[in-house]
Amino acid sequence: MDLPRYPYHQTLEQRSGQPQRRPVVIVGAGPVGLTLALDLAKRDVPVVVIDDSDRIGEGSRAVCWAKKTLEVFDRLGVGEAVAREGVRWQRGRVFHGECEAYAFDLLPESHHKMPAMVNLQQDQVEARLVRAAQLDGRIELRGRHELIGLEQDAEDPSQGVTLTVRTPDGLFDMRADWVVGCDGARSPTRTLLGLSFTGQVFEDRFLIADVRLGAGVRPRGLDPARPERWFWFDPPFHRGQSVLLHAQADGLWRIDFQLGRNADVEAERNVDRIKARVAQMLDTEGFELVWSSIYQFCCRRASAFRVGRVLLAGDAAHQVSPFGARGANSGVQDADNLGWKLAAVVKGEGGRDGLALLDSYEAERIAAADDNIGHSTRATDFISPKSALSLRFRRAALDLAAHAEFAKPLVNSGRLSMPTDMGGSALNTPDADAWVGGPAPGCPAPDAPLESGWLSEQWHGEFTLLAFGDAVDVDGRVLVLPADGIAAQRYAAQPGCVYLVRPDAVVAARWRRFDAAAFRAALARAYGRPHE
Repeated sequence: MDLPRYPYHQTLEQRSGQPQRRPVVIVGAGPVGLTLALDLAKRDVPVVVIDDSDRIGEGSRAVCWAKKTLEVFDRLGVGEAVAREGVRWQRGRVFHGECEAYAFDLLPESHHKMPAMVNLQQDQVEARLVRAAQLDGRIELRGRHELIGLEQDAEDPSQGVTLTVRTPDGLFDMRADWVVGCDGARSPTRTLLGLSFTGQVFEDRFLIADVRLGAGVRPRGLDPARPERWFWFDPPFHRGQSVLLHAQADGLWRIDFQLGRNADVEAERNVDRIKARVAQMLDTEGFELVWSSIYQFCCRRASAFRVGRVLLAGDAAHQVSPFGARGANSGVQDADNLGWKLAAVVKGEGGRDGLALLDSYEAERIAAADDNIGHSTRATDFISPKSALSLRFRRAALDLAAHAEFAKPLVNSGRLSMPTDMGGSALNTPDADAWVGGPAPGCPAPDAPLESGWLSEQWHGEFTLLAFGDAVDVDGRVLVLPADGIAAQRYAAQPGCVYLVRPDAVVAARWRRFDAAAFRAALARAYGRPHE
């Protein structure tokens, strides 16, 4: 696929020297910034996206896209293409040496539109998002616009934000009601806000190698027709370390070698050395090395996700290890959480000043970041033990997992990305009725097949009332579902049950019987207006 570009051009603002105030400016044209831009545009909020580059970054980088992320992409018009072009998988196998310790299935139940995971190189996903943004007249994508300054009026926040931007034609100022920094781990936005970015830096280094196999070559017996995630602890071809193998689109395979904390980085970058490692792992030289990179990683987050009218999302707000595919996926889910809230504030629907609604973004996504960092840190500690005692524990867990069910959960090669339960959100209305099963307030609303299509296709980015069995009369969007069948089972619904689902497909409230006053109160609460 030829990658689209967003070349620099001089704007009227630059030529006139008169900044035009925009509702929203997004800094960063990666997956997170583009997802947010598309989401806001679908809500009729004009967006300007600026980026210091004018092209998509090279290399596969993020590769695993989780079911929730695919559902977000689907609502924005690119999900089916990503799922079609990528490699679908749901099973994984973990090995200790040459023996299988255990296997897992991320989505053991059937009847979901989107798969558990799709592997597709980040540049291919970004290409889809860029093209979608370029076709939307409500999005202006500006390349080679580097953010170098931010100013807010602390005395009068309604004055918005002034951005100082460097371009090939020099500096100029932009004005915005709201700014969202989606500009990555080295985020200029976060730096200009003066926010701390604290957490743990892991000393181990890892080597990524993307390879294309020759015709008929199967790495260690893996069947390309049934792709799985394979992870080795202490394999015979890389003793004392770990290795991860993934299938990618276009016939590529991602191999991730643990090198250890004392690795000679310059020596490990040598192409012949990388090829030798790959050949030993695959037991063949019938491959082409397409791309490689050596990295360290951190588990950390910003001290705040909102300062006045500037917000952070994605790697600008939090970082995790790559084990578990929680980085890009959690960033897309940041955008999914923020899009409807920011649009409501821009349109004056988020309460008196909208701050409660945007505070809920910060609270919910900090909780999600802490959850992801916790999972990521535990996985890294298991993959790279820091003491002899930790190493003995890992060996014991791996040895037991091969034949003892209780030990399998102790093995941690990276808990794969799942959306965080936001049960403590201020936007939730607690259950007034007794429920056994079904998604509680704060949980993701599960997909299910309908007579025509899928329930996930009905999340149109607005509040939706699911009514099981009987229609209800409300001012808003109502979807009547059968009181039997798979959807009713997944929602533990009986005739008369209703669920209020947020625009980001999170359950806000549920009742055994519809009550108009309770519905209105729950809707106001979910909009950040609990006292209405």
